[in-house]
Amino acid sequence: MKIIKNARFGEERALYASEDLRLENVCFDGEEDGESALKESRNIEAENCFFNLRYPEFGWFCDGVSMENTTAESEYFMMRSRNLNFKKVNMKGKYSFQYIENATFENCSFDTKDAFWHSRNTTVKNSFVKGEYLGWYAENLTFIDCVITGTQPLCYCKGLKLVNCKMIDADLCFEKSETEAELTAPVVSIKNPYRGKIFVPEVGEIIRDDPASTGEIILTASSKKQAG
Repeated sequence: MKIIKNARFGEERALYASEDLRLENVCFDGEEDGESALKESRNIEAENCFFNLRYPEFGWFCDGVSMENTTAESEYFMMRSRNLNFKKVNMKGKYSFQYIENATFENCSFDTKDAFWHSRNTTVKNSFVKGEYLGWYAENLTFIDCVITGTQPLCYCKGLKLVNCKMIDADLCFEKSETEAELTAPVVSIKNPYRGKIFVPEVGEIIRDDPASTGEIILTASSKKQAG
């Protein structure tokens, strides 16, 4: 594997179509404001690197990406990529992780609107996820020991699971979703869960105006009252 250390690249397609390359302390930045520095590349390792060239999108159509101890600010981050393994990644931006497949995220923090749309076979563990309209149209999306905040999360999903999760300021949750959820804190409102069971301490409002939505909402607070 070829190694590049302590270098700077700012030009267009600086390392285009590279293979078997390790980057150490490399900076992709500069007044040239180039793009696609590693487009069409494969088997790339990057450690202590900085990417700051034109366009905020990153990681489209990639396969087998592992990322650890990384901070990213991007739009459409990792779109249509698969076989992802992220640990301790802090990410900020819009429309991240859309259409991804076979992904695991652990001990991460995401501040991102419309994340995980149309994703498949994705698990998020011990993470903080902030943003509007989380996970719409996802299939087999699982959250374990997570904190989730933002309006209208997790709608139109299939095979959705939440285990020991806290949802903050979450309203109109789970609309038309197939859901198995164990929540540890109250939610603002739940609307028309399609199928499954949702265990939650308290719900401010339960909206049922679609007869086809038959998901159970089971209150786990002291009243033990079952709604719906």
